[in-house]
Amino acid sequence: MAIRAIFFDAAGTLIKPSRRVGESYALVAEKYGIEVSPTTISERFRLSFDMAPPLAFPGATAAAIAALERDWWRQLVWGIFEPWRPFERFDDFFAELFEYFARAESWALYPEVPETLSALKARGLIVDVISNFDSRLVKILEGLGADHWFDEIFISSRVGHAKPSRQIFEAALNKHGLAPDNAVHVGDSETNDLRGAANAGIRGILIDRSGDNEESHPARVSTLKGVLGFLDSSI
Repeated sequence: MAIRAIFFDAAGTLIKPSRRVGESYALVAEKYGIEVSPTTISERFRLSFDMAPPLAFPGATAAAIAALERDWWRQLVWGIFEPWRPFERFDDFFAELFEYFARAESWALYPEVPETLSALKARGLIVDVISNFDSRLVKILEGLGADHWFDEIFISSRVGHAKPSRQIFEAALNKHGLAPDNAVHVGDSETNDLRGAANAGIRGILIDRSGDNEESHPARVSTLKGVLGFLDSSI
């Protein structure tokens, strides 16, 4: 069947932090009397994020989601800073950190994003975001001038299901009346993106800018512009 839609992950695929996560955490923490190594914080962030429950709240009302999102992140960050407790001004620190990552200037588009997404839209394709993020993502994409490329933005916290659950992918398919063969999903996580897409019967493409997975994944691109070549070879 013809490919009619391209779904993209957000962080690590379309956007990246303007500076390393560990560096941002350390700089803000220092303002509140906590000195930490950016490298150590980066390592603890990865471990904590991988062990955290899904950023999704099945059955939650729309009015409750913002508070649930904030509490999810507060619990994550509280765990990251466990070795530095007591952290007497933790709530003030967390409020500043949460607001920092809500600002568009704290993020950047990967350089090839505008050219790639413009080319996909010129082909008449549906372009969506499917992300395990929270509601801040919408304003971030708007602030980066990227929102006009997307037909829909599916965020796990709003959908109620997080990748690799098939339901978040099925939400996108159902929105557009598509069969799984009509879509391709692009992301940087083997588990959340490739396995998640496969769970919904969708072909996945791994964005692997580092080249670490060159041998293991035939559907692999080192830059998002490679998605265009993948589509041409699939026709």
